[in-house]
Amino acid sequence: MSVELMVWRESEPITREQAAAAYRAARADRPAESEVAEVAALVKELPGHAVSYPGHALITMAPEELDEVSNAAFALARQHGLVCYDPQRDLVHNLSPLGVDPATQLHTGDGMMVVNPDLGLVRDVLGTLSPQNPFAVLVTFGHHFIQVSPGYELEYKEGTLRTTLVTRLEEVRRAFDEYARGERGFLDRFEWTSD
Repeated sequence: MSVELMVWRESEPITREQAAAAYRAARADRPAESEVAEVAALVKELPGHAVSYPGHALITMAPEELDEVSNAAFALARQHGLVCYDPQRDLVHNLSPLGVDPATQLHTGDGMMVVNPDLGLVRDVLGTLSPQNPFAVLVTFGHHFIQVSPGYELEYKEGTLRTTLVTRLEEVRRAFDEYARGERGFLDRFEWTSD
């Protein structure tokens, strides 16, 4: 059994539903040289994994390669200005909108790592928290991070580690969005305990 990603060019951010529809439609295509230069370039950079199709590429990997190959594919897609859809996780990696710090990384408990993630991806990832994906964290290494686990235990560290329990997913999403945008309103909204 193998897992797939799909990359292609879009002029603006798309939803997971739009990405899933594009992926289903593309599955009917036959391999062919892509007329999109960025797609062709990505295919050359992922030999043995990426196959060119008209307008898009499919990236195939064994399940044990998922973390390594998909993380490389996410980075290459961004580098080439391409959207990437992950049908296994039902997540779309758009090119924008982005947070304020391009060094920020998104890490998940199921092995995904994205540098400078788009804000829609961060929002969608937070909806996937589960025993199979036991955490999501936005981190700017050497400076600060915000992390959440199922049950919405929220942690923030900038010098001191602070912890709070949040009752609603929308509040977690709002806190992560503020963090990514360089805002810290969430620090005043919640009751925090410090270590």
